[in-house]
Amino acid sequence: MKIKIISTVVMAGALLVSSCQKKVLDLQSFSSPSDESAFANPDAVQLSMYGVYDAAQSGFYAGGAVRGYPFGAANVEQGDARGEDMLNVAAFYQITYEATYNNASPNNGFMFQTIYSMVNKANLTIEGVQGAGAKGIISGASALQYEGECRFLRAWGHHELVLNFARPYAEGNGSQPGIIYRDFAVKDAATADQAKAIKRSSFTVADTYAKILADLDFAETNLPATSIINTAGTAIKTFRATKAAAIALKMRVKMHKGDWAGVIAEGNKLVPAAAPFVSPIGGWTLNATVDGAFGSATTNENIFSIKNDATDNPQVNGALPQMMGDPALGARGLLVVSPIIWSDPQWLCTDLRRTVLYRTGGNPVNAVYTVKYRDYATSSDAAVQIRYAEVLLTLAEAEARVAAGVSTRGVALLNAVRNRAVTAPADQFTVASFANKNALIAAILKERRIEFLAEGKRWGDIHRLALDPDFAPVTGGGIPSKIGSGGATAAMFNCAGAVFTRSVPAIAYSNFRFLWPIPIEETQQNPNYDQNPGY
Repeated sequence: MKIKIISTVVMAGALLVSSCQKKVLDLQSFSSPSDESAFANPDAVQLSMYGVYDAAQSGFYAGGAVRGYPFGAANVEQGDARGEDMLNVAAFYQITYEATYNNASPNNGFMFQTIYSMVNKANLTIEGVQGAGAKGIISGASALQYEGECRFLRAWGHHELVLNFARPYAEGNGSQPGIIYRDFAVKDAATADQAKAIKRSSFTVADTYAKILADLDFAETNLPATSIINTAGTAIKTFRATKAAAIALKMRVKMHKGDWAGVIAEGNKLVPAAAPFVSPIGGWTLNATVDGAFGSATTNENIFSIKNDATDNPQVNGALPQMMGDPALGARGLLVVSPIIWSDPQWLCTDLRRTVLYRTGGNPVNAVYTVKYRDYATSSDAAVQIRYAEVLLTLAEAEARVAAGVSTRGVALLNAVRNRAVTAPADQFTVASFANKNALIAAILKERRIEFLAEGKRWGDIHRLALDPDFAPVTGGGIPSKIGSGGATAAMFNCAGAVFTRSVPAIAYSNFRFLWPIPIEETQQNPNYDQNPGY
């Protein structure tokens, strides 16, 4: 079982890798290595690197339980539960779903703590591989590659924090309070004191984004273009960061900044000017079928995923197939598709994703479950984090945003994703389908909601669009209204459209609950980590 960590982020982060369960990526077990032994030879260095991925996959929870914090399942489930397109069925996600969290709530608190713990393991490993490279234990190129992987994970962790604990970049062009960026290892009392001395007020949102992008630039430069080979000679496709993963994450980050020219510059590295769209870096491309990216999650569409397996997963109280699957198939079914998106008439009844990626329950239908995650027995489904479909739709939005009229390339990129599922020529888009550029942007945003449903992307779009004058999900910004927990009825499910009442009201952008609170464990022991207003 994994070590129980209940202290502050600063203290929790001081631990390197400690586990007596099977590691992700089929690693042998090891426990609490010293700084020297963790980097004493190439195999030990690789195990330390895998420990950082393990920290991303499954972290500590209340009572010492193992859960999918931060990225093995939790960011997917909570990213959807914070939005309106998935429906909370029981009390499990009530706090997240109805925004009734506080500074002692475990849902948001453990996300904060486990991300910083992962970040610190990345920082410890960066120091270790730099030392191993300097001593000739590993090559200089290998040291840079490992550091690139760590900086990719570090950047991703900080971006998740800024999305949930800070205001969007659009407010004041990044001038609002950001989050503390941990870029050195906390490993003893001196470095713990050094970390505690850093004030949150030293970081604006813009400062945080600048550090995220600097880490990703380094990662892009030093990561390989294709699968990384482990010491046994086995390719680890998808489950370790590559050059394309760093570029795709930069696209996402620059999209949140509203840097559309930057998105296009990054996207052009991965997307040719015209179809067929196959990345010149790594050969990433769309699968032919709408469900090809799920299950094994090692296809050419899956640029980066977090690995789960039968012996190392977020378990029954966190695993994606358990939380989102159909109880008729052995799942718990606690987070299901909401009528809000299922009954949206813009999601065509003939769309293949409705039947291939979702199961309906009841007669008449009174529930809809995703089958993107399918291993109900052993919960081995990967947590898919970056797909080539995201690259194409992000680039499509950027092209549409900068164009004077309706962007031809924007339409082509949108169609590349949508036409896998919308196969009737009469239902497919052309440039003439859109009256103006805003109509195209709206279609791309709706496609994101459909394509990435049950993949945790909804909160990110709610956050970044909150102050958008044309596309805010709530007028004036905020968290959209929702169906009440467990409150869906058969009358609400109709692919051609249905009329129903949303009993959970919208939360205005000005409401302090738009942001998660900094956990009390942090603010009590680290007074320099200022609390978000209202908590």
